[in-house]
Amino acid sequence: MQRSDHPTDERILDTAEACLQRLGLRHLSVGEVARRAGVSRGSVYRYFADRDALIDAVLERVAERFVAGSRPAVARRRSLAAQVAEAAVFIREHVDDEQLTLPLGEEDSILAILLTARSSSLVERWVDFWQPFLARAAARGEIRDDLDHQAAAEWIVRLLLSLVLMPSVAVDLDDPEAVRRFVQSHIVRGLSR
Repeated sequence: MQRSDHPTDERILDTAEACLQRLGLRHLSVGEVARRAGVSRGSVYRYFADRDALIDAVLERVAERFVAGSRPAVARRRSLAAQVAEAAVFIREHVDDEQLTLPLGEEDSILAILLTARSSSLVERWVDFWQPFLARAAARGEIRDDLDHQAAAEWIVRLLLSLVLMPSVAVDLDDPEAVRRFVQSHIVRGLSR
């Protein structure tokens, strides 16, 4: 989601994000967001069709912030394997970062929400994020010529998200070097020549 030229909808989004953090997804109401933002309910509905559209806009913002935050760390690496490994480390290290994510308290998990019915923004952003990295990897001869970059990017995203959602029996996911070795050794091999 691009930043708006309308300060009111930005204020509403800022307030909705703060309300989500404070109240959780289940207890968020348009009325509460309007009251805390200092606008009428009608003003909220002017920018967001309904409660779900407001929540989706907040989650899209969070997804954009998280993906953008990972770019510098990933871009520093020279190979696709190292870039994917760095993304895995970034995800593991920042999953609870209140500046990049949206902590929702004990009753709601932002990743659980993003990965269920509301996951399209996050997945689309990350799939788009990986396109230039895959193109450069192809130019360097690191990946197969016939590789479908869209499908490969989605595969990378799904694998990266699994490192947050699933425990590991083979690698210490809290050790950045162990995560890098694991990802570089296993995850990207299916894309190579």
